[in-house]
Amino acid sequence: MNIASLKQSKFLTKADVGTGVLATIKEVYQDNTALEGAPEDLKWIISFNELEKPMVLNSTNGQLIAQITGSDESDNWYGHKVVLYEDPSISFRGKVVGGIRVRAPRNTPKPAQAGPVKTSPRPGSAPIQAAPRPAPAPAPVDPGPDPNDDPDNVPF
Repeated sequence: MNIASLKQSKFLTKADVGTGVLATIKEVYQDNTALEGAPEDLKWIISFNELEKPMVLNSTNGQLIAQITGSDESDNWYGHKVVLYEDPSISFRGKVVGGIRVRAPRNTPKPAQAGPVKTSPRPGSAPIQAAPRPAPAPAPVDPGPDPNDDPDNVPF
């Protein structure tokens, strides 16, 4: 048994995401994160279609999601996919405790398109189909973190 299982949380923990979970952003809202009986502590929360628990959104993860989605406005994040993973190097109050980080899912190359049809230079002649061109090289794909640095090598 892991001692982390002794403490129940209504929010995602690093143990919930492990080496990586692909999730679609469902909603961003404010909620009280204080323990029962404690003074109210409003924080930004983000929920996902695939996960039962939401995640407390910190500044770093908010900035990362803004980069992934291309928008600083959380209203524009809905429907975007992110990967949540445990990052053991996260520190809190000067102590390395680990936590949840987000990254973009790995990209897939776009399909190649056919070449254009050329017209004959002589007036009145039939159009000439352009000779087939080799497919353009796929756009560079972000390979994500170096697999040598990621011992669990999550495939998404």
